[in-house]
Amino acid sequence: MKKVITYGTFDLLHTGHINLLRRAKEYGDYLIVAISTDEFNVLKNKKAYYSFEQRKAILEAIRYVDKVIPENTWEQKVDDVLKYHIDVFVMGDDWKGKFDFLNNYCQVVYLPRTVGISTTKIKNDFNRNNV
Repeated sequence: MKKVITYGTFDLLHTGHINLLRRAKEYGDYLIVAISTDEFNVLKNKKAYYSFEQRKAILEAIRYVDKVIPENTWEQKVDDVLKYHIDVFVMGDDWKGKFDFLNNYCQVVYLPRTVGISTTKIKNDFNRNNV
């Protein structure tokens, strides 16, 4: 079985997220999604609309996702790759080059983002339209 992992906050789920998850799953048989915990988001100066548990429940309902795990630190990626016997690490191409060190453990793939959509854009559009 070929295992794939990806990471993110996955807040305000949108078609860009679904596209990324679908394409990530195409690289293997089993997709693990590591989502930022609420505590980790605080360290990253990010504020998610939905709690970790809510985001986890949403992702678990998506047919491409086989397992959801917490992301607690930036540094846990090597441990996760080893612990879960990961074959392919997938991230959006806005992170291109940032995780190349994982090539020592698995294949690293950077996928193009869906053009014109992001959680930040959704939040900005919503705030602009509701002022």
